[in-house]
Amino acid sequence: MISDQLAHEILRLFAVEKWSQGAIARELRLHHSVVARVLSQTCPTPPKPQHSKLAAWLPLIEDTLAKYPTACASRIFEMAVERGHRGAPSHFRAFVAQYRPRKSTEAFIRLRTLPGEQGQVDWGHFGKVKVGRAERKLVAFVMVLSYSRRIFLRFGYDIGMAGFLDGHQRGLEHFGGVPRVLLYDNLKSAVLERVGVAIRMHPTMLNLAGHYGYEPRPVGVARGNEKGRVERSIRFIRNSFFAAREWSDLDDLNAQALAWCDGLAADRRWPEDHSRTVRDAILHEQSSLMALPADRFACADRREVHSQKTPYVRYDLNDYSVPFRLVQRTLTVFATPEEVRVVDGQEVVAVHVRSYDKHAQIEDPAHLEGLLAHKHGAKRHRTQDRLIEAVPQTRELLVLLAGRGDGLGRAVSQMMRLLERYGMADFTEAVALAHAANTPHPNNLRLLLEKIRHRRGLPEPMLAPVVTHPRLRDLHVRPHALTDYDRLLAGKSRTPKENDHDD
Repeated sequence: MISDQLAHEILRLFAVEKWSQGAIARELRLHHSVVARVLSQTCPTPPKPQHSKLAAWLPLIEDTLAKYPTACASRIFEMAVERGHRGAPSHFRAFVAQYRPRKSTEAFIRLRTLPGEQGQVDWGHFGKVKVGRAERKLVAFVMVLSYSRRIFLRFGYDIGMAGFLDGHQRGLEHFGGVPRVLLYDNLKSAVLERVGVAIRMHPTMLNLAGHYGYEPRPVGVARGNEKGRVERSIRFIRNSFFAAREWSDLDDLNAQALAWCDGLAADRRWPEDHSRTVRDAILHEQSSLMALPADRFACADRREVHSQKTPYVRYDLNDYSVPFRLVQRTLTVFATPEEVRVVDGQEVVAVHVRSYDKHAQIEDPAHLEGLLAHKHGAKRHRTQDRLIEAVPQTRELLVLLAGRGDGLGRAVSQMMRLLERYGMADFTEAVALAHAANTPHPNNLRLLLEKIRHRRGLPEPMLAPVVTHPRLRDLHVRPHALTDYDRLLAGKSRTPKENDHDD
């Protein structure tokens, strides 16, 4: 908002002094849209110029804009050139902008809903996050009860159907009931096709609505005001919750989001009555919600996948292991935001924690044990792959060793033992030093690791005893109290003195 005095000055400079809108904006240090707004409110149709060279083209401009209000100025300029105009296009476009019909301001009726009648759903986008080698979009599923303005918020990296269904299930369980209508934007998870008033809903969306007993209702195209409560809630989340917030991982962020929903967001003023809070309105609306069904809806994303010659199936940029007997088979993946299940017919053959990394191999050691026993040479290659995946710089060392004619099998085993003994950070530093000095042998790596530990003032790491015999692994040894050994040592120390006394 600007003062009346400043608005009067804008009008005086434009009408009396004949200044352009750009000159007025620069002189008064205002945005050009503010100047345009003041002029459009006071004089919607600017006076026709009397001495402009473009005045002769005004009938063409007005007739064209009357028939085609959205015609671009460059096209009108081309029409004028075809009729003999020889002026500059930039000046002509600025002239057309003064006479383009302005959109009339639309007024809206404030919508009021009954308790338990309506909820609104939408996604909120919060930039990108680095997850391992992948860059993921951080999104938030937001569900709002229209009457009480109660908010449910959950962040994730999955904007597909699995995350969409999981957000509904968690949100309705958080509310403790189901509203009769849920409003959606025209996102692909809800609306597959729309032609005018004819709408084809996503079949999975209809199954979800049928399970919980609510009506899914898409809003009009480009009519965000129809679900303004969830739109304002997303803006409230950006400013009140997400801004300047620190979090370690997705679980930590969602834990903070849930505490915020039950705390600050619930204690804010209720817009319908400022003497009450949203928490008070929630208590009033709770009894009007429909009851939750007895069983939960299956929220997994179902995909048909094909395993290749290696015992892995790919889902969302990552490879998940399966039993080696299932290579070159068509399998089914059921993925949720938390886990990935692989099914062969009716049998669940693999269950993994879902990874949001990129080109990662998520493995169950039991899936590969049989393959390693079946193929004699697979163990060395398997260890080599694990070593390179853990520390990619070791690939260059192995290439140098192979070029010198050294055997890789023993070298890979020694490097893996050094990695397990000294840890990732020290081993990576030693590999970089070995590569720079062109000394790739594992013995040199061991010496470098010892120097690194000595420089940091750290002792050599202890080696854990390795027990291979199955009977010894299952043997339980009861530990003795150290005081028993102290008494034994004390007895041995007294014996020589007693003998000396007898002599």
